[in-house]
Formats: sequence, structure tokens, C-alpha cells
Amino acid sequence: MITTADGASAEVGTIGNEGVVGLPVCLGDREAPSSVYVQVPGTALRMDAHIFRGELERSPTLHLITLRYAHAFFNQVAQSAACIHLHKVEQRCCRWLLMTRDRMPADDFLLTHEFLGMMLGVRRTTVTEVMGSLQKAGLIRYRRGHVTILDHEALRSRACECYDISRLEFDRLLGDTARAPRIDKKHRLVSEVG
Repeated sequence: MITTADGASAEVGTIGNEGVVGLPVCLGDREAPSSVYVQVPGTALRMDAHIFRGELERSPTLHLITLRYAHAFFNQVAQSAACIHLHKVEQRCCRWLLMTRDRMPADDFLLTHEFLGMMLGVRRTTVTEVMGSLQKAGLIRYRRGHVTILDHEALRSRACECYDISRLEFDRLLGDTARAPRIDKKHRLVSEVG
């Protein structure tokens, strides 16, 4: 997230199980002018930056994977910048829901209108209208901060091309392991990719 001096915020990138928070450390810096928010509950691992830098120097494979991830992430950030200027809110919302789903083990996740509004850079009322339209069309179910994607392909057809462009770049640079495995309602593995 980037937050301006007047307190307005907007999403610039999404990180999930495929990535790492703290890319400036991987690129030889110590800080970044952005903030990171946890959107949905999950598990994360934490490592001291000094130790991670040492492991990057020790392992050419880890170094290469990290650089490829950084490339994919920066492509996503660039795509997001274009997306916010060129596409309608509903398209961007569909893109964002799909990107979040790709990083989750199931079609269900927690997400408030307030947080989604912050991610899209729009008012909560706008999010309420868009999510209501998507629910009425049968693409999602939304109730008390809980989202269920009901029709992935229809949601994808309403998203702008930015979703597919970013997803293909992650797949090209990192393989299809960049998405969470799909888990059914009884927590059984359904597939390795979304």
C-alpha cells in the first residue's frame, strides 16, 4: 500500500504464499516508502534480514528465485498502476478478488468492504455497490466480511486483462507454483494450482 500525505491509500501490489515481503532487503536496501497490510488470515514465516541476505549470498538458487519473484512483483506493480488509471472499478475489483483467490487455499476468504475500498482506492459505498452487483450476478457470495467465489471463470471474464497479464508473468517467471493449492470444503487437496 502507498499512503499519501492526506491519508488516502491505494494498493500497489499483492503478496501471498508465492512471495516475500521486504524486497528492498533482497535488492540491497533497508527500507521502502510503502506499507504492508495483512488482508486475510494466514500463516507467514519471518526471518531476520541479515540472515536472509547471508542465505542469498550462499545460495545461487535462492538468489535467482528471489530475483525472479522481484521481477514478477514489479511487473504486477506496473500493471496495477496502469490498471487504476485505465479500468473501471468493477474490473479492478474482479482482478483483485481473483489475485487474492490465487493466493488462498480455498474459494472462501475474509475481506471487509472497508479494506477492499482501501485496496482499490475507492469509497466503501462504491465497494458495496460493486460487490452487490457481483453477488446479484451469481459470481460471488458476500456476507459480513466473508467472500466466497462462486464462478471463477465468470469473474475472470469481468476482470480487466491486467489479471491475466500478471498471472502469466508469475507463471512464466516462477512456474505455476506461484498460486495456492486448491482445497475443498473438507480441507482435501483438489489441485496444485488455482
